[in-house]
Amino acid sequence: MADRYQQFTKTPLGKFVVPKLGLPNPATLRRYRPGQPALEGPALLGAAPGGRLEKTVRAQLTEAGIEVISAPADRHAALVFDATGVKDPGQLREVYRFFHPVIRKVGPSGRVVVLGTPPELAEGRERIAQRALEGFVRSVGKELKRGATAQLVYVAEGAEEAAESTLRFLLSAKSAFVDGQVIRVGTHAKTAPTPENWEKPLDGKVALVTGASRGIGEAIAETLARDGAHVVALDIPAQGGDLSAVANRIGGSALQLDITAADAPAKLAEYLTERHGGVDVVVHNAGITRDKTLGNMTEGGWDSVIAVNLAAQLAVNDKLLGDKILRENGRIIGVSSIAGIAGNVGQTNYATSKAGVIGMVNVGAPQLAEYGGTINAVAPGFIETKMTAAVPLFIREAGRRLSSLGQGGLPVDVAETIAWYANPASAAVNGNLVRVCGQALLGA
Repeated sequence: MADRYQQFTKTPLGKFVVPKLGLPNPATLRRYRPGQPALEGPALLGAAPGGRLEKTVRAQLTEAGIEVISAPADRHAALVFDATGVKDPGQLREVYRFFHPVIRKVGPSGRVVVLGTPPELAEGRERIAQRALEGFVRSVGKELKRGATAQLVYVAEGAEEAAESTLRFLLSAKSAFVDGQVIRVGTHAKTAPTPENWEKPLDGKVALVTGASRGIGEAIAETLARDGAHVVALDIPAQGGDLSAVANRIGGSALQLDITAADAPAKLAEYLTERHGGVDVVVHNAGITRDKTLGNMTEGGWDSVIAVNLAAQLAVNDKLLGDKILRENGRIIGVSSIAGIAGNVGQTNYATSKAGVIGMVNVGAPQLAEYGGTINAVAPGFIETKMTAAVPLFIREAGRRLSSLGQGGLPVDVAETIAWYANPASAAVNGNLVRVCGQALLGA
């Protein structure tokens, strides 16, 4: 559904009225189009004394076709700061010194990225100083205007080279609706292969997407196919017509299957083995809602949501991992929700299931690391879909405006984040939950 208020703000009348009344003025976000430059302007790169990432980051950004500068310009497409040299809270002044003169010079849909050391891998005062960066970045995200975003990337020692896919994602238009997030890049991966073609990083890969017949699932299937994967699009038989249309359009395969059936994991494993010899990417997108306040909720309404949104995912994971159908350097990606973080009235079942997805990532990350793969999740906020279009007007408008970006996201925003997780070069990104919510103020 179109955001009519945002459309109004771009009209001559809206441009006059909105600033006069101090109304929200959501920017038009820069979203990815094949062939576009990574950034529309230079990236200013700085570092605290003793930082260990600056040299590597400079080389990676240059390789990505980004102009990297060391002295402030009139306008910056990105500000990138290596804060790994901050070993004591007193040294946090280095962060202020870098950003204070240039923060107002971030261009439309610009990017701010701070790089640090995971606090849990630091000790003493360094741990305190590195943890403090989270408050800084989340606040910067709320101060930026015109569609600009801010992120914090904690890079473990030894994972410097493995951060490239994350930097490319966060600095590009693919991360348009990701804001105020904290991402960890670890050292567990055996390898983090560099794609031969960054535009087609999934060439030769097989990706399974559940709930792929429409909405966010459809966008995920399209995006992974764009990146080169053969997509197995899965949904229930009742959605067979729409599912086939999606699969045919992207050159993938359609699989009609109720993933809550007792024999579904075995049938899925057999299909993936016989047709494709295994699978490289598994995206658990299928989900349902049965909204009622807890006192009015039926047992069936509770059980069905838990079964689709959580229990079926665990059963499929157990089968694919147990039978080694997920290939080495494979990916499991869950779709959680802001409701799983902040809760929501009338959604105790849904919020429980989506918080469970986060738990699935927490428990699965060490297991997948040993397996040679990764497990991560996205948590969408207000995304413009048929489901949110049915939300009452005032609640819908609140959902759109209560974020730093002041608007709802699009299904492709969730899909782009999943594609970053799926990239073979993201092998060191494991156990993360990234909110795709425009830095929603709920649950922040």
